[in-house]
Amino acid sequence: MYNRSFFRSQLGQAAIASIAAMATFVVLSSQIAVTTPTPVLAAYEQVEIA
Repeated sequence: MYNRSFFRSQLGQAAIASIAAMATFVVLSSQIAVTTPTPVLAAYEQVEIA
């Protein structure tokens, strides 16, 4: 798998930076409150058959 010499290389440093950026994005995006839009009321009358 990966060893210390890989993480000392430029490619390894880029991999670490990419992992850190993805983790930061996940943390920041989980802080955003997702609000559901209010449902639009129906413009027609509903008739129920008993």
